[in-house]
Amino acid sequence: MQLYILRSKNKITLVSAILIVGGFLSLWLLSAERVFEVALILASILGLAPIAIQAYQALRVKVVSIDLLVTIAVLGAFLIRNFEESAIVTFLFLFGAFLEQRTLNKTRSAIKELTEMAPESALKQMADGEFVEVDVEEVDVGDILLVKTGAKVPVDGTVLTGVGSINEASITGESVPVAKEAGSYVFAGTILDNGTIQVVADRVGEDTTFGRIIELVEEAQDSKSEAERFIDRFAKYYTPVVLVLSFIVWLFSRDIELAITILVLGCPGALVIGVPVSNVAGIGNGARHGILLKGSEVISDFSRLDTIVFDKTGTLTAGEPSVAETQYYGDHIGEVLGYLASVERESDHPLARAVLEEIGETTFSDVSDTEVVKGGGIVATVNGKRVAVGNVALMDREQVTLSDTARADVERFEQNGNSLVLMSVDGELKVLMGVRDQIRSGVKEDLQRLKRLGVKNLVVLSGDNQGTVDLVSRQLGLSEAHGNMLPEDKSAYVKRLIEEEGQIVAFVGDGVNDSPSLALANIGIAMGGGTDVAIETSDVVLMNSDFGRLPHALGLTKATARNMRQNIIIAIGVVLLLLASLLFSDWMNMSIGMLVHEGSILVVILNGMRLLRYRLRR
Repeated sequence: MQLYILRSKNKITLVSAILIVGGFLSLWLLSAERVFEVALILASILGLAPIAIQAYQALRVKVVSIDLLVTIAVLGAFLIRNFEESAIVTFLFLFGAFLEQRTLNKTRSAIKELTEMAPESALKQMADGEFVEVDVEEVDVGDILLVKTGAKVPVDGTVLTGVGSINEASITGESVPVAKEAGSYVFAGTILDNGTIQVVADRVGEDTTFGRIIELVEEAQDSKSEAERFIDRFAKYYTPVVLVLSFIVWLFSRDIELAITILVLGCPGALVIGVPVSNVAGIGNGARHGILLKGSEVISDFSRLDTIVFDKTGTLTAGEPSVAETQYYGDHIGEVLGYLASVERESDHPLARAVLEEIGETTFSDVSDTEVVKGGGIVATVNGKRVAVGNVALMDREQVTLSDTARADVERFEQNGNSLVLMSVDGELKVLMGVRDQIRSGVKEDLQRLKRLGVKNLVVLSGDNQGTVDLVSRQLGLSEAHGNMLPEDKSAYVKRLIEEEGQIVAFVGDGVNDSPSLALANIGIAMGGGTDVAIETSDVVLMNSDFGRLPHALGLTKATARNMRQNIIIAIGVVLLLLASLLFSDWMNMSIGMLVHEGSILVVILNGMRLLRYRLRR
């Protein structure tokens, strides 16, 4: 019976409203005082039932809840035959709970949208080669799946055949379709806008990126921040204090109506709901913008950051070496680049891949007599010519004369943080290339936005040599730069900032070697394209490794913390105003107080919901 009543709260609220309106209309239009009284009595009893049940259930676990305050107040009003007060108070309390639940559901719309995007079926290749539609739960790692235009990709996997463009907004937050072909990686929950592809399943079910996003957001929204736990403790002790205060007022004044009114006006409903709604709305906004905040606890520290420490490779830089500078010597450069490409395609070194990408389409020649010089490079014969590709030491070994101009170019390239690739043909220098990891597009502007948001120190730590790290630091305007650092050196640096200097530190990284620092920092921020270990260890994940989401994440947590404080001030201010009005004015009564009280709950909820529309101003 109790369960049925609680499930029917909204229906009871509606019936109570009808009874109250009907009662007042019968009094005003027909002067039927008896009908008026009966209608309000029924409304009071109906409205009190779910409130009293909730109060009883709280008492069973030794919690004095707000529902108990309202129950005592309504019973008191009922006993002194103030049926107007008892009926209106119960209705307003139930109606406030209805509005609260309705608006809270809206703040959870981000996770609801995510779960609705989850694929339910897949076209799986059977033993006879035919594709049959099955539930997504029946797909295993290694299965081959067919995805047609307009369908959702059911798994994380690799494209085997076909081409198409996929909308990855559910994963990255970006609505621009991404081209996919054989060898491309695709994510569950994304939509194939056009084309047809076959995909081999690499991750299925809850192990997919999409499944992990849903799990992380659900955990985050269900967690409680330090502020929420404080409010819970506050409400636990505040409610008995209001009860005692009400009793003391009655004891001295013998005014039962005044004592009951204090119970109603003292309900801290807005205080209890204000902080959670801010947190949930903030986390929901982050999910919509490709930022996973793993719990309300993250918001407090993140909003008060002093220092952000960055790993360099894959965070500030793209993580893929590419040719940054080139210098050519002599004639027939097109033919020379063909020779260089022919030699470099024999190597799997990262610098070789960068050189091949820079050269692009060219004419390849047969390569013979290849000799790998340890710590130097490669020497080979191409079209009867002796070609050497490597560093300055290899050029010296091959007795290649470097002119004063070439030596000045070498020095300049090294100062710019490049790894050098030199190429000679028959003892004559032809090509000088500088290869380095390029800074991510837009990072400098994003770092400036972080400074404007109040971050005092921006630090880069890297295992690269100090010269390369200093170059990145100068280009980006960072506060500090430290090179030649092992993983343990990075975590020791973060620990020193926190323990010795008392700073609130965020660490941004993407690799397994970043995991100790991510775990040790006040806030660990992982790039979504990084390793699983880094993502699991972190407190915040930037989906699609989009560095540009970091300023939005910081601005969002600051706005959420600010919104939380606003809600606390509104809630406490309203309670103090109501009690002061009751004690020092004649116009305040129980019904007006309850109306203002429920209005304050609606105000803090609507204030919290503003966070759903938050966007960082550029």
